[in-house]
Amino acid sequence: MTEQQDVQTREEGLMQALRQVIDPEIGMNIIELGLVRGADIHDDRAHVTMIMTTPFCPYAPQLLEQTRRTAQEFLDVPTTIEMGLEMWDPSMMEEGLADDWGLL
Repeated sequence: MTEQQDVQTREEGLMQALRQVIDPEIGMNIIELGLVRGADIHDDRAHVTMIMTTPFCPYAPQLLEQTRRTAQEFLDVPTTIEMGLEMWDPSMMEEGLADDWGLL
């Protein structure tokens, strides 16, 4: 397996692991909602960027920490998390989910 394939496999696994992190206000996981905007994975560290569904999400600290902890446990390397400034909208949800909610 090449290094690029390994990173891709680890990133896919990370996205699966992060499906455990549920937004308590909406009841959907952060991957379904499209909140994880990127992951930079190295052999000795990782960095995840995510956004919230609203700028003043009351659960932001909890979601950020749960995401960091879940990623770190899955990857087994120190992980940092960053809250991105991108504004969330329903089109970021996994395909078909926004339709199911009547958002698009």
